Amino acid sequence: MSETYTNANMLRILRSVKTIAMVGASAKWQRPSYFAMKYLQAKGYRVIPVNPGVAGQEILGETVYGSLADVPGPFEMVDIFRNSEAALGITQDAVAMAEEKGIRVVWMQLGVVNDEAAALAREAGLEVVMDRCPKIEFGRLNAELSWGGFDSGVITARRRRV
Repeated sequence: MSETYTNANMLRILRSVKTIAMVGASAKWQRPSYFAMKYLQAKGYRVIPVNPGVAGQEILGETVYGSLADVPGPFEMVDIFRNSEAALGITQDAVAMAEEKGIRVVWMQLGVVNDEAAALAREAGLEVVMDRCPKIEFGRLNAELSWGGFDSGVITARRRRV
């Protein structure tokens, strides 16, 4: 199923969320999840990494937890940095603890689409975003893309004149 999201709705979600549990966060700086976590932290979010392979260690100053259930305290959003098949189990966990943890949003990363998981989350009253990256959407919706060199005149493919 093709999903469409309004800019206003995504911006509202990103402005209402303060704490994100990132399932599939990586300790490897070259991985997209590491870069997304670092960016979101710089924008004021608390990002709690969830990865059973490195549970107990730290990523970017945050303790890594083995599962959503292991994360102490509340978090409003679950950011799924796993494949589409894994999204259903993660969403089931999020739905089961939504009230206890304060979860309001299930966000599936670029390339992650699971209609069954989305339907389950929506039935439980959670908002769902699929096949989008909160880091990219934050930058796009807050006019920060030019900071990366786009349309700034700083980065160019033209050779410098000597």
